[in-house]
Amino acid sequence: MEVGRRQAKISQSVKFSDAEPMKPHKQHQNLHPKASDALPLPLYLTNGLFFTMFFSVMYFLLTRWREKIRNSTPLHVVTLSELAALISLLASIIYLLGFFGIDFVQSVIYRSNEEDVWDVEEEENEKFIIEEDSRLGASAATTLGCAVPPPPALQVVPMVPPQPTKVSVKAAPLISPQSTEEDEQIVNSVVEGKIPSYSLESKLGDCKRAASIRREALQRITGKSLEGLPLEGFDYESILGQCCEMPVGYVQIPVGIVGPLLLNGTEYTVPMATTEGCLVASTNRGCKAIYASGGAIGTLLKDGMTRAPVVRFDTAKRAAELKFFLENPLNYDTLSVVFNKSSRFGRLQGIQCAMAGKNLYIRFTCSTGDAMGMNMVSKGVQNVLDYLGNDFPDMDVIGISGNFCSDKKPAAVNWIEGRGKSVVCEAIIKEEIVKKVLKTSVASLVELNMLKNLAGSAIAGSLGGFNAHASNIVSAVFLATGQDPAQNIESSHCITMMEAVNDGKDLHISVTMPSIEVGTVGGGTQLASQSACLNLLGVKGASKELPGSNARLLATIVAGSVLAGELSLMSAIAAGQLVKSHMKYNRSSKDVTKISS
Repeated sequence: MEVGRRQAKISQSVKFSDAEPMKPHKQHQNLHPKASDALPLPLYLTNGLFFTMFFSVMYFLLTRWREKIRNSTPLHVVTLSELAALISLLASIIYLLGFFGIDFVQSVIYRSNEEDVWDVEEEENEKFIIEEDSRLGASAATTLGCAVPPPPALQVVPMVPPQPTKVSVKAAPLISPQSTEEDEQIVNSVVEGKIPSYSLESKLGDCKRAASIRREALQRITGKSLEGLPLEGFDYESILGQCCEMPVGYVQIPVGIVGPLLLNGTEYTVPMATTEGCLVASTNRGCKAIYASGGAIGTLLKDGMTRAPVVRFDTAKRAAELKFFLENPLNYDTLSVVFNKSSRFGRLQGIQCAMAGKNLYIRFTCSTGDAMGMNMVSKGVQNVLDYLGNDFPDMDVIGISGNFCSDKKPAAVNWIEGRGKSVVCEAIIKEEIVKKVLKTSVASLVELNMLKNLAGSAIAGSLGGFNAHASNIVSAVFLATGQDPAQNIESSHCITMMEAVNDGKDLHISVTMPSIEVGTVGGGTQLASQSACLNLLGVKGASKELPGSNARLLATIVAGSVLAGELSLMSAIAAGQLVKSHMKYNRSSKDVTKISS
């Protein structure tokens, strides 16, 4: 209830004398000196003097400290001028604290004391006051802090509002009634544990309905709301049995586009799904510089997915015998036939063995067509293991994957031998483009690349991380095109090289990426939004003319996009624009406190 409205109510029952206007309580009248009384000057002159002194002294001290740091002079060595400046700074701080602190606190205390008298929040307290007024008559004015004296026949009893009792209320679970009574019963059964949540799709035969019921049951069990997580507008049938289990909604990631990326004489518009500001804009600038310089050239070096089971024998000698058998060229054709039975596109390319005592790690490499190929190569490996069991019955298969593959982990074997698609992409950026578009120089880029991407990464002990931010672009393109996000780890292995060419005028830049793991069929590539992004690139689905060409082209586009991203970011760092651009484009102007409330 507002104070003005309450004053109007009270004035109806209590009349104040015109000769005796209501005044603030005596305890609030000039009991404490104010900070603004420090000098016998007008308030605006006093404030201006202390503000000027504060900022002038701060500028002087910061300048002196910067000189000391540059000259390696200890900061605790203080000259007479600095001592005087510190004293002046202390005086100005005391004044400013007093002006903004003491005066403000006094005013708050004054207002809060008034509000203690006038402010009545609950309707029950208002009724209590009215009842007291009717019982005590004019004496109620005294209880309200007015200056009207009560009649001598009546004794004033101070009114004390009833204190609210603290009651701990447990938040009730979120319950949204279901559309039908049957759905409500199913939700209750899931909450009670009678129906497993994972079985809703098979029991109901409706994936959308199963997701809705699972979502509501989850809210009731946890007492936490999922408001803001979208449920409508997604094809839950498309993910059943292949992409995600027990869905309760989906997450939205904005998709931006960069380009045109001129690669091998063809223009591509590249979709990037990301929540990082500046990333799309920066990569787009790199595409612009590459386009203006005649485009980039990408070359596929190798194409082969790997899987490496681990097997164990009773002796190291016996493990070595299997190693010799697998590496013998005379046995390769037989092993290829056994391996290739699993798929029309999976073709064995090679076998590499490594031993650790009596344990043998066997790394199979095979082509996988337009699929990323993890399942395909695993099936072929299982066929070979079953076949080897006939000649090596004492072989104990510990695991279909022994991490010598190596999948979803940074590994030197992928950096050296490659995994998936190995691609190198290069471009020559003309000097005038470096200056006008990238706002830097060829010499600065070459020096920065040597000290940052090469020497700096070596000092850090980096494994495949001799680049500026290849992972940024790889992750964004992976999310947009339905790739496995976890395989960003080895797919981001990249070494960025820069060199001055054409008598030092132009810049030759290249990225070498030995393990880009992508596919255009299977997994998340068949989802509607990801499929649309693949269609934008012209690599949707499997290639009928040349199996595997779509996946290889996608890997080349990823490398070309990384080239553009590396070029732009390195230029921003060389020109000193990195922080400025992020402050401009990567900071929200929204009031976070209002959003959270």
